[in-house]
Amino acid sequence: MGGRQLSGFFRYASLAGTALVPFASAVAADAPVPMMQEMVVTATGYGETRATHASNITKIGEAVIDFTKAEQPSEILNRVAGVGIEQGSGVEHLTAIRSPVLTGGAGAGSFLYLEDGVPLRAAGFGNVNGLMESITEGAGAIEVVRGPGSALYGSNAEHGLINVLSRAPALTPEGSLTGSVGPHGVYNLDGSASTTITGDNGTTQGMRGTFVINEDGGFRASSGYGQQKGQLRYDFNAPDTRVRATLATVNLNQETAGFITGKDAYKDPALYKTNPDSDAYRDAWAIRSAVRFERDLDSDTTIALTPYMRTNAMKFLMHFLPSKSTEESAHWSGGLLTSYEKRLSGGHKIIVGFDSEYTDGTLKEVQDGATIPGYLTGVHYDYDVKSIVLAPYLHTVWQLDPATQITAGLRYEFTRYDYTNNAGPTTGLLYAVDRAARPDNRVDTYSNPTPKLGLTHIFSDAFTGFINIARAARAPQTTDIYRLQKVTGTAFAIDPGSINSEILDSIEIGTRGQIGTVDYELSTYAMKKRNYAFRDASGNTITNGKTQHLGVELEFATPLIWNFDLAAAATYARHTYEFTNLPEKIFPGNEVDTAPRTIANVRLGYNFDADRARLELEWVHMGAYKTSADNLHDYGGHDLLNLRAEYELTKNLSLFGRLANILDTRYADRADFAFGNERYFPGEDRAVYAGATVRF
Repeated sequence: MGGRQLSGFFRYASLAGTALVPFASAVAADAPVPMMQEMVVTATGYGETRATHASNITKIGEAVIDFTKAEQPSEILNRVAGVGIEQGSGVEHLTAIRSPVLTGGAGAGSFLYLEDGVPLRAAGFGNVNGLMESITEGAGAIEVVRGPGSALYGSNAEHGLINVLSRAPALTPEGSLTGSVGPHGVYNLDGSASTTITGDNGTTQGMRGTFVINEDGGFRASSGYGQQKGQLRYDFNAPDTRVRATLATVNLNQETAGFITGKDAYKDPALYKTNPDSDAYRDAWAIRSAVRFERDLDSDTTIALTPYMRTNAMKFLMHFLPSKSTEESAHWSGGLLTSYEKRLSGGHKIIVGFDSEYTDGTLKEVQDGATIPGYLTGVHYDYDVKSIVLAPYLHTVWQLDPATQITAGLRYEFTRYDYTNNAGPTTGLLYAVDRAARPDNRVDTYSNPTPKLGLTHIFSDAFTGFINIARAARAPQTTDIYRLQKVTGTAFAIDPGSINSEILDSIEIGTRGQIGTVDYELSTYAMKKRNYAFRDASGNTITNGKTQHLGVELEFATPLIWNFDLAAAATYARHTYEFTNLPEKIFPGNEVDTAPRTIANVRLGYNFDADRARLELEWVHMGAYKTSADNLHDYGGHDLLNLRAEYELTKNLSLFGRLANILDTRYADRADFAFGNERYFPGEDRAVYAGATVRF
């Protein structure tokens, strides 16, 4: 089925896509858990069945992660409905979750990336390539919530959140080592070792160590990267006490390939492997640690405390801007997450909590090249920001009757930024040449209450309906308010105090259940966002944006005859501007750029040789989308086929392989229009990857 036919199918069927997890791998895996019985932890932090969750949630299980062996998080997360992660060069990527693909501060601040419920980055100091700091390769599960998170989550849990759950220690000693190779110098090596020791009085102590080494020479000229990740986890369990401690580190050294330009340049054999920014690079590292202490005060009361610390730094060439400036950023932060859960008679539940965080961050941007129109040689920005975030919250569950449950919550988040400008004012510089606007030292505060209300009703053992109404809000990213841009050719500089918190209101209605052998979840949503701050295609700062987001999402999975199974994810959505901006010709009803209406992922699997072997054919569909806000430029979309295989030779040895882009389709991982040019990150050729896993 071609892209045009697929778009028509979705238009008439009104389907929208979410990835499906239950049947991703049968090789050395237990029978899949029915969707309604699946346990999830992201909503409350304590665990609940998916059936009673008053919103959407997708869980990608351990078997799926092990079978997929994704080199990049996008390869596995794009199986989830409403999720569209566009890969850039190397580990660079941009995310969409019930949204357009967002860039800059919007891309860094609109999605929350977590590890075991703790944000990977401090609020206000996000990374637009946020998943590069996650360790999805050895995860025990990945949970995705599309749209606003529950009251437990504040800043950045706006369009959605991704919670990467570390893999628990094994009950008996085990270890594994997985290696794979591919074209242009690709090799990946990861391993894990674990055991649990049983002590007196029913106590256990479990330990797991995980490492990942990725090397990729890059299929484009002068590109490639090396990335190393490591994680240690320690679990202590007693009858009334549970402790989970994690320590993780990530390091990246990348030679970056920039955009190629020109209409349909990604199709040109003479261009798509070239790199016009051969001097571009990205070096980054991160270290983080968290300890969750959970104790049962009595049979109905549990308290949890999670202190955490993190530090990170990054330096890279901003190849996507005409200035080709170098940015250096870093921050260290620490905080404490607290929650008190009281389970009442009748199935009611109350969770009260208070989150706090302190951050000390820096950013410096320097242009080493010659002055060009709009960008002056020298220091553009050099500032420090100290931040405090305080957030009390209340999350309640009320069991009206055995079949009906109401979830209500409220979070209040206070954010304070203390900004120091180390570069001096921009007064006296030519505004037509120097676009940078450096505010004087200042303090900014933001207060954001975010209420939530959900209703779940179990109509039968196999059919549940839910409705969820929520408001999400986030303080501006520090780069939104302290790295401003003047409007070209004018002396206009935006007052940082005029940039308000972004507000998103959402309503979602859905069903989940089982029809025969088919597990499914279907949801539809409507969202409106205001105070959307972004930079237009010419680099000018816009602060008063309004957008609307409407969509339908479907996930389903089912076994078929003769050991075949089918899982599918489909999305139909419209993301539109709801305001007017004449310089960029934005009008109400214009489609937001990089917002495909249709996204799909369909997987046909086949298990054979007594379930020791599995084949999986994957179809990836990316619909057409506008690449400019004036809707005068577009990308036609693409369809790709991939094949994965795994064979368990013995209990201790498995072989696997992947044939990516079977039809050798010419496509773009990302297309946009900026600074007067059509720009693309070209997709990779047909490629074969092979490897083995040794278990001991």
